[in-house]
Amino acid sequence: MGEIKHVKPTYTFNRKTLGFFIFLHLGALLAFFPFAFSWSAVALMCFLHWLTASAGICLGYHRYLTHRSLEVPKWLGYTLVFIGTLAVENGPIKWVGQHRMHHAGSDTDRDPHSAKKGFWWSHFIWMLNTHPDFDNPEYIKKYTKDLQDDRFYQFLDKYFVAVQVAFGFLLFAIGGVPFVVWGIFVRIVLVYQSTWLVNSASHMFGYKNFELEDDLSTNCWWVGVAAYGEGWHNNHHAFPQSARHGLRPMEIDATWILICLLRKLGLAKNIKVASLKRLDDEANGYFKGEMIKKAA
Repeated sequence: MGEIKHVKPTYTFNRKTLGFFIFLHLGALLAFFPFAFSWSAVALMCFLHWLTASAGICLGYHRYLTHRSLEVPKWLGYTLVFIGTLAVENGPIKWVGQHRMHHAGSDTDRDPHSAKKGFWWSHFIWMLNTHPDFDNPEYIKKYTKDLQDDRFYQFLDKYFVAVQVAFGFLLFAIGGVPFVVWGIFVRIVLVYQSTWLVNSASHMFGYKNFELEDDLSTNCWWVGVAAYGEGWHNNHHAFPQSARHGLRPMEIDATWILICLLRKLGLAKNIKVASLKRLDDEANGYFKGEMIKKAA
């Protein structure tokens, strides 16, 4: 009897995704031409970068929808997730499904963007290769049963690119070509790079507050700044449900500040956070923690 060998799934190169990324990056290069520049367009880009990356992806897609770290009114939840859709990082159902897969098998063959395959793979190359499981709608359903019956999320999953096109026409009507170049192309490219760094740099550079088995996640300060608090990734992997990712005083978490504002306004409740305590053996530099709740 021969030995049974494990056969790894075969990836399929996705030319459409590559073409889409090239299109967006070429469009962003128009920002270097005078006809596509205005200071109001730059200001718009900065505001939309924060809105779509922090309020949309970090809060809406990630902390609210994926990990259920807090509760907000349904209208606000829909608004945050819709804003996340404007980052064009897939619709909410697929995004949530693949991120939950990431946590279920971080840095293993069960992780869609395992950092053990290299920086560039985890940064963006994984998205250029369709996986028979990770990109399979039926497999994604296993990780998103709580979202499958929501028609609004289904709509956003199907039409997230069309929503962006409509948004582009709106910006063109308001501010012409500069608003489209900076508000769509430059903004999306910068949002991509800052959020992609969470998958790559925050699994390779920085320090760890928690020792996690077979998990490469780190706390990378410059990703923490660029990605509105998501760079405190070792903290997040230790306590995925914590709405606060920056757990130590110097770990600035801009998205957590937004959550605190919502709490003050009475729009966020049952907020789950992790509390840190240094281990008795201070020499190893690690912490232990526990989850607590902050009611609004």
